[in-house]
This record gives sequence, structure tokens and C-alpha cells, in this order.
Amino acid sequence: MAKGKVYFDDDICKGCELCTTVCPVNIVVMDKERINAKGYHPATVSDMDKCIGCANCAIMCPDSVITVEREKK
Repeated sequence: MAKGKVYFDDDICKGCELCTTVCPVNIVVMDKERINAKGYHPATVSDMDKCIGCANCAIMCPDSVITVEREKK
């Protein structure tokens, strides 16, 4: 199975939660413990080891907050 790593530009995330709706392995969640520079709870990944690198979250994000890197085998 493919592996990936997801990075978020936390300070520009507006907490719209669109990325959380398209993750096929349900690991993209809102970080309810933090508030970013804009006053929102930013998105984060609950378990990076489960990321398959599909980039659905990055494609869905209207503000280009998310970067996905796929690991090469």
C-alpha cells in the first residue's frame, strides 16, 4: 500500500473541514486543542502512518493549505 505524509500551513487554515470529508482512511481531523493565527481550529492528521498519499485532502482544500508527499518504494 502507498504511503504519504501530509503537511498543513496551519496559520492560513480557515477550519472549513472540507479536507476531513474526503479522506478515505479518516485520518484528517480538526485539531480542537489549538487555535491558529486566524482564530480557527486547524486541520491535522491523527495517524500519519495510515496516510496513503492520495492527496484528496489537498485537492479539496480551497486555500492550498495542504501539501502531500508520497513516499517512493
